[in-house]
Amino acid sequence: PNSEMAVVGRCVHWVQQGVGVFFEYDTPKIVHIRSKKIGILSRSVQACVIAYVVGYVMVYNKGYQEVDKVVSAVTAKIKGNILTNFTNEELLNVRPEWRDLYRRVWDVTDFVVPPIENNAFFVMTNVVITPNQTRAECPEVGVWNCTQDRECPEGDTNIKGHGVLTGSCNKTTSTCQVFAWCPVEKDSQPLQDKAVLEDSKHLTVLIKNQIYFPKFDKQRSNILESQNETYLTKCRNNDKDPFCPVFSLSYIVERAGQNFSEMAIYGGVISVDITWTCDLDHEFLSHCQPLYQFSRLDSPQAKIAKGWNFRRADYFNENKRTLYKSYGINFVVNVHGEARKFSLIPTLLNLGAGLALLSIATIICDVLVLYCHKNREYYQEKKYLQVDGEDAFRGFRNSGSGNPAYVEENVDDQ
Repeated sequence: PNSEMAVVGRCVHWVQQGVGVFFEYDTPKIVHIRSKKIGILSRSVQACVIAYVVGYVMVYNKGYQEVDKVVSAVTAKIKGNILTNFTNEELLNVRPEWRDLYRRVWDVTDFVVPPIENNAFFVMTNVVITPNQTRAECPEVGVWNCTQDRECPEGDTNIKGHGVLTGSCNKTTSTCQVFAWCPVEKDSQPLQDKAVLEDSKHLTVLIKNQIYFPKFDKQRSNILESQNETYLTKCRNNDKDPFCPVFSLSYIVERAGQNFSEMAIYGGVISVDITWTCDLDHEFLSHCQPLYQFSRLDSPQAKIAKGWNFRRADYFNENKRTLYKSYGINFVVNVHGEARKFSLIPTLLNLGAGLALLSIATIICDVLVLYCHKNREYYQEKKYLQVDGEDAFRGFRNSGSGNPAYVEENVDDQ
C-alpha cells in the first residue's frame, strides 16, 4: 500500500508540474559576471561574428547588393575551307572506286551539320561515305554470319544489322541476304589512326552571346563596343586577347585539355562555358565582361559508344542516296551570370541577421559558465531565481519562498 501511495503521489506531482507549465512566465535576468577568461571568450566570439558579417557577408559576398540572373541567347558562325587529297596507300580501307569521294574541297556546308542548333554547334571531323545506295537485296556486312539458309530466318532483324533478312544465305560472303539500302555500309575508318577532316582544327568560330538582366533593364553582347569588322576578321581569342569572340577549334580543344588529332577520329562533346559577373555600381560595359572556360564532357576512355557520331544521307531521288556516317565534335555553349547593384533592403537584412548572430556569444558563455565551469552551481544560483506570485499554481508553492506577500498571507491565515 505504501509503495502504491508513493507511485500515486509521484504521478500527481508530475501532473501538477505538467499543468503548472501553462501558468509560468519567464523573463530575462541580467547577471554581470566579472571574469577575465569568460570576458575574453565573450569578446572573441563577438569579434568572430562581426568579422564574418563584415568580411564575408558584406564585403566578399557583397551582401549590400541585390542580384539578378542572366537571360541569354547564343549563336555561332563557323568559317573556313579544307582540302583533302589522300593517296591510294592512305585509303586502303576504301574501295578503289570510292576513293575520289575523299579527295575534295570541303566548306562549311559540308562539315557543319546541322547548320543551326540551340546553344550548340557541330563540326564534322571524320566521315565514312557509302555512295549510290538503292533499295535492293544484298549480303549483310559484319553481322548475320551463316553457312546455310536456315540460319537466316526470313523477316528477322538485328539491332546492329542494316536490313531485314530475306531467308537466304549468301555463300560467297557467308552472310545472310537482307532487304536494305545496298550496298550496305562497311563501318570501318577510311584512314588508319587519322581523321579525314583533321585539318578542321584550323577552322574558326565566332560565338555571339547576347545577355539581358531584366530586373535592372541592362543588356549587352560579348562583342565589345571597341571592336569592329576589321578587328573580328583578324583577332583570335587567347591569353593576350581574352575578349575576342573568335576562336580556333584547336584552341578550344586544347584549352579543354584534349589533343585535337586524337579527338577528331571518333569525335566528342566539348562544353563552352561563358560566365558574366557584372557590378552595376560601376560603369556597366567596363565591369561586365565575359570569361570563357572549356571542358570535355564525354569520356575519352569509353570502351563502348565512344565519341560522337550520327548518320545522314543526301537523296538524289526516291531510290538513290549517299550515306554519311559523320564523326565530329559537338560544342555545347552554356551561359552563366549575374548582375549586382546596391540596394538598401538586402543591406539591412544582412546587418540585422549579423546583429542577431551576436547572441551566439551569450549562448556559448552561458553553456560554459552554467554547465562546464568549476563554480557552475554558484553561477546557476545567481542566474536563476524562482518567484511565486500570490496566485501561483499550488503544485509549485514553496514554503521557503521569498515573496513577502505570500508569507504574510500565510501568517494571517494562522
